[in-house]
Amino acid sequence: MNGPEILVQVAPELGLFVPAQWRSGEPAPLVTDGVSTLGHVVESLGVPLTEAGTLRVDGHDVPTAHVPSAGERVEVLPVHRPQEVPGAPLRFLLDVHLGTLARRLRLLGVDAAYEAVDIGDPALATRSAEERRVLLSRDRGLLRRRELFAGAYVYSDQPDEQLRDILGRFAPELRPWTRCTACNGPLTEASKEDVADRLEGGTRANYDVFAACTECSRVYWRGAHHARLETMVADALAEFGPARA
Repeated sequence: MNGPEILVQVAPELGLFVPAQWRSGEPAPLVTDGVSTLGHVVESLGVPLTEAGTLRVDGHDVPTAHVPSAGERVEVLPVHRPQEVPGAPLRFLLDVHLGTLARRLRLLGVDAAYEAVDIGDPALATRSAEERRVLLSRDRGLLRRRELFAGAYVYSDQPDEQLRDILGRFAPELRPWTRCTACNGPLTEASKEDVADRLEGGTRANYDVFAACTECSRVYWRGAHHARLETMVADALAEFGPARA
């Protein structure tokens, strides 16, 4: 490019997205083309706009449509936490690589749609728009698709850290044990008689309390892994539940 030079300062939280000269959090020069919007400039540095919060020019907040002029000092800040998603109930759509995170969100009662097969970026973006879901992904290119309703980059590749990141960023209402971890459908209490034909003999003999998914009919009970799940739920509620400070 051979246009005006600006100074760009990128928040350290966004350092993983940008070239080395902007990772320190200190301002560094950037030559622009003189016609591109600030949103385009930010994306050209590698930062998905889903991750850019307030944009400031010479200390004043500006929209992504602002066209930078020579000598301007630009600050790129991360999204504010907890992040509000206006215009729709908070619900998520996860790409094919985030199955464990999807199941953990569902365990906590968070509406988390998930495709177990790769349906492709265009289809995911279209579903996000049609169902007004926040798309969660580690694919930066997917998060740049314009048709998305909303999106968020999942920063870690570890499920425990992924869950804490999303709960801290969006502060969804937690209603544990109310969603099917397999299909995301709502759970309802079920008597042993109602689900007897879906139980193996040992389960019928040893358990009396059941829940069933109203959509896929999967049956749940407090089996061998319940204590581990209860610990996961208790930890999430302690840190991100309504009683936290």
